[in-house]
Amino acid sequence: MSQQKLRLAMIGSGSIGKVHSNAFRQVGHFFDVPYELQLKVICGRNRGKLEGTAAQWGWDEVETDWQAVVGRKDIDVVDIAVPNALHAPIAIAAAAAGKIVLCEKPLAISLEEAKSMAQAVGRVPNLVWFNYRRLPAVAFAKQLIEQGRLGQTFHYRARYLNQSGNDPSKASGWRYQRSVAGTGAIGDLLSHLIDLAFYLNGPITELNAMTHTFAPGRDVDDAALLSVRFANGSIGNFEVSRYGVGYQNRNTFEMNGSKGMLRFSLDDMNRLDFFDATEAPNLRGIRMIPSTGPNHPYWQNFWRPGHTIGYEHPFIATLADFLNAWARQEPFHVNFEDAVGVQRVLDAVERSATSGNWVRLDKDS
Repeated sequence: MSQQKLRLAMIGSGSIGKVHSNAFRQVGHFFDVPYELQLKVICGRNRGKLEGTAAQWGWDEVETDWQAVVGRKDIDVVDIAVPNALHAPIAIAAAAAGKIVLCEKPLAISLEEAKSMAQAVGRVPNLVWFNYRRLPAVAFAKQLIEQGRLGQTFHYRARYLNQSGNDPSKASGWRYQRSVAGTGAIGDLLSHLIDLAFYLNGPITELNAMTHTFAPGRDVDDAALLSVRFANGSIGNFEVSRYGVGYQNRNTFEMNGSKGMLRFSLDDMNRLDFFDATEAPNLRGIRMIPSTGPNHPYWQNFWRPGHTIGYEHPFIATLADFLNAWARQEPFHVNFEDAVGVQRVLDAVERSATSGNWVRLDKDS
């Protein structure tokens, strides 16, 4: 099958840029996609660092001015992997130039900014890198829910904990500056949890939240707790913290329904726990289901059944699903409009934490 060439520019060369570069390099090895990706130019502020990254990952050129890149006629795709405050200007400029736009999460530093971005990219293919949806265990949980194996959902609870805030060496990084990051743990961690909750349990209708900053003088949140009500009648709670000492990257969710329970932890990302309440009482127990095949999502794309995958693989699957959806002229999720929904929740969390009141989520807000 002949492949159309897509010429990529990536703005950003940090750690997440390496993850994206790997996905661009690997997607054709694991998935049948109708496009050949050419890593045309990588852009960042430090030319010396850029040259090393370009050599490592096979980018053809380096550039230090993103504005000189996004309008180039020899670029088809702009991938945004920079601090949050730069997402909007780059995405809007790239969309105006007719480019396909890929963007890291959270989409923006404010709800208004997110809305303007979604409006700008409305006519061009777009993607937001909420990668955890494409973990096989998570996608399998979605299948079980759609099959009715959970029944009526009663509870949804999720946590995302790391210990980065307790590391003095990171105190001056951009993620801890409101002017650059927008928020702290809310945008960095909670955005992932909200996207997964939308995917698995549907829209949130109202919430009550509190936030806390442990570090004196820091102008972003270090932790947040919230209680929510979902449109399907279930209730939920979320906790995120950069002071979850003892956890480097713990992302978990658990769902309780009338017919069973589902539980997942990124600590054991190739496993999904399932309890079937419809079984005979003497047979009930939590099943620890490996999600590595056979007959699990993506099991035919990666390794043989029983062989685990890693952090990089859901990024590869996200990119493959996007490329194939675009080729078939089918909707792709998560897109910018979906990410506006996540941003709406993040905005409501800040408003609730400030007022101490419950906040209803209105799509028109």
